[in-house]
Amino acid sequence: MDLGAGPDQPDHDGDGATAIRGWTVSWTFPNGQVISQIWGGSHTQSGANVTVRNVDYNGALAAGASTTFGFIGAVTGANNPPTNLTCTTT
Repeated sequence: MDLGAGPDQPDHDGDGATAIRGWTVSWTFPNGQVISQIWGGSHTQSGANVTVRNVDYNGALAAGASTTFGFIGAVTGANNPPTNLTCTTT
């Protein structure tokens, strides 16, 4: 998963052993970054805390499958990478 600068497109690869029904990715932006557009996921942002959940077409993944989502964000000043990155599946 890469959440560096610029338009980001993290990917979720399951452990490869089992199918999943859905996924959630969460992180904390350290410098006031704000997401302005997102695709391949549905996001909520409360201050620095961001949560992205799958959308209907990319939640159920077969064993070994992967998916991506992407976003465009804005920041003024420093643009350090996110912290507290987690990915959970159901």
